[in-house]
Amino acid sequence: MLPFVAFAFVIVALAVTLEVVSYASLKRIPAVATEEFPEIDRELLGKFSSFDPELGWVPQPNQEKQKDTGDHLPGEELRTVVTYSTDEYGSRVCSAKDRDEDADVTVSTYGDSYCFCREVNDDETFQHYMAQELDTHVANYGGGNYGLDQALLRMQRQYPEEETDYVFVVVTASSIARILSVWKHYQEFGNILAVKPRYVIENGELELIDSPVDEKEDLLDLESKADFLREYDFHYDHWFKPHFASVPYTSDFLDDPEYLRYAAITGCKELERRAGRSIPGVDFDAAQTESVLRMEQPRVRYHERLFETHEYLFNALIEEFVDYADEQDFQPVFVMVQQLRYAKYESEHGPIYGDLVDRLGETYDALETVDMARHLDPEDGVESLYVERGEGGHYSPETNREIANVLADIVEEE
Repeated sequence: MLPFVAFAFVIVALAVTLEVVSYASLKRIPAVATEEFPEIDRELLGKFSSFDPELGWVPQPNQEKQKDTGDHLPGEELRTVVTYSTDEYGSRVCSAKDRDEDADVTVSTYGDSYCFCREVNDDETFQHYMAQELDTHVANYGGGNYGLDQALLRMQRQYPEEETDYVFVVVTASSIARILSVWKHYQEFGNILAVKPRYVIENGELELIDSPVDEKEDLLDLESKADFLREYDFHYDHWFKPHFASVPYTSDFLDDPEYLRYAAITGCKELERRAGRSIPGVDFDAAQTESVLRMEQPRVRYHERLFETHEYLFNALIEEFVDYADEQDFQPVFVMVQQLRYAKYESEHGPIYGDLVDRLGETYDALETVDMARHLDPEDGVESLYVERGEGGHYSPETNREIANVLADIVEEE
């Protein structure tokens, strides 16, 4: 009897250990959700300086921040720090040319982080290069993680303060998911501070659903707004719940070999950090990036399906853009750019948005459209268009210069 009890005890202890290790590992895997309402403490809240009750968040004016892009290994000398600066308007600094109300042509840009040009310096954005080409200031009102909806809301708020002849809206295909989102955590697990407004269509008309967070302090008790968040965020049912880990955590952890691979890579990176030196011949940063990209493929396919089911909402927002341009008398230009995860997938399967950009151009005579993927033809694979390391594969300075040439041509041709 005693050996049986000892054996049972060992089995139980092993199972408990596996559960604890699996849960700890799952918490570090970006493709898995382990909590619906992670704690938001006051220290984290205090760092959220970009909070905005109307837009959710927005770059603040007269700021300068330096960001380590991660372009180094443990023990190596830091090689790359980029500077993000904003002017008194909250636009990213365009040092190539100052604002001039009497300029022959004026240009502004709105969109997501690819419009803001994360991971490059102020003088390496496509707006900087456009300003050099056009000899005029190019305002940059991009916002990290913005959807097309937030880009348009920011435009409608900002444009009366800075009217321009051309307005470029520059977003990635992930906007199809972002315009269906209210709380980013339900689709981008761990993005717990990002609560935003969204549009719905009621009786054939766009209707704005305001953000449920009026004050930054409200973020400390998001669980009290659970019913609202679950109702208006499309991804709660369709992405969060299917990716929510639950007991037994071991089966969830072992369900995907990529989870094991990512956990092993992360463990090795932690060993490098503690030792203060890298393991010769192994680039765990690159391995981790590749692992994340592989785990991102289901999300890309999910977004592809969203274009099939919710393109009508995307189209309605474009119509809002065109109507506002007509009302304010400026030339609207819509530009679709690619995140790295889409570029890799689309190089084999084609654009996840199909021929949407062409159809938008055909539908709205006043709208100029650009599918940037058709203008960027890298000889060394799509990865060469992006920064080598960093937060998420934004375009390199060289690619931004190519983008600037494409967009400047639109202005010059007019």
